[in-house]
Amino acid sequence: MQRATTETPPLHLHSPQHLRKMALVSEILTKLTLSYGGEREPKCPTVVPAYDFNPEEDSAKIETAIKTKGVDEQTIIDILTRRSCSQRSEIAFEYEKRSKKDLVSALKGALSGSLEHLILGLMKSTAQYDASELKSSMKGLGTDEESLTEIVCSRNNEELKEIKKVYREMFKKELEKDVSGDTSGDVAKLLLALVQAKRDEPSNVVDYEKIDNDARALYEAGVKRKGTDVTTWISIFSERSVPHLQKVFDRYKRYSPYDIKESIRKEVKGDLEKSFLTLVECLENKHLYFASKLSDAMKSKSVKEKVITRIMVSRCEVDLMKVRAEFKKNFGKSLYQTIFEHTKGDYQRALLNLCGGDD
Repeated sequence: MQRATTETPPLHLHSPQHLRKMALVSEILTKLTLSYGGEREPKCPTVVPAYDFNPEEDSAKIETAIKTKGVDEQTIIDILTRRSCSQRSEIAFEYEKRSKKDLVSALKGALSGSLEHLILGLMKSTAQYDASELKSSMKGLGTDEESLTEIVCSRNNEELKEIKKVYREMFKKELEKDVSGDTSGDVAKLLLALVQAKRDEPSNVVDYEKIDNDARALYEAGVKRKGTDVTTWISIFSERSVPHLQKVFDRYKRYSPYDIKESIRKEVKGDLEKSFLTLVECLENKHLYFASKLSDAMKSKSVKEKVITRIMVSRCEVDLMKVRAEFKKNFGKSLYQTIFEHTKGDYQRALLNLCGGDD
């Protein structure tokens, strides 16, 4: 006698569920692209697409949460911090369809403070978020050099090109033009050289002669002479590939009594010194750089929520898993634990969700 089986009916190839599952699979695969030779860096996100994703259901829950007396922040946080960027935009589309209101405006009205900044940041793509952060770092009186330098120094060619394109679309202006209008002197020259995104891509061939030449050129343009030939420094720092420069910094010690960071501190001062040091830290180990910034932001009595939000939002779908690993390795405590101890309330809940787990 044949046993009765309860099989789930096959998904129709063009049914919304099937298309959604296929989109999900392709999105997960894109996020896990492997790096080989000169290809793109592997992604190590902490926020990945939700598997049983239902944008209609999510948008209905968010609508109820916003309408609730006193706002149900918890529901908003748990949905939006656990969906990928493309899923969030589907939720926004469904929300507008059902409520005839724009989700971003509704969230602005419902939330406030650091939680509002974080959630609104998540409603943008990573490139849109970076572009808006760059724009606000150059808005009004005085430039927020720290944000500007952090973003420009830590993004790779691919990311910078996308940011420039999105910046143009969002603000009808060229990023280069705003950077040069807002900074001056050698700092402007360095940042502009980086924004050009002319850095060599990593190669499978190690050019030892070029490594030696660059190391000597950096020494001769700085420590060896009186005054600094900043132009030579800028061109080497902004045009060579990351693995090449890591070897150059190592080789540099053969020529100079000081390592590259000590040399920067001796040769230049002020914002230029800060920018070069940020750049070297990002070139040596970008994930450790972000981990250190997060650690510093939670060291003091007053927690730097702006810095924490910026790094967590901009890296959660890119490489926050690697940042978490460096954090634990270098600061003896997990990022999750540190966030738990130094933040509170709904903002803490949102950060912990983005962090994606304890180590």
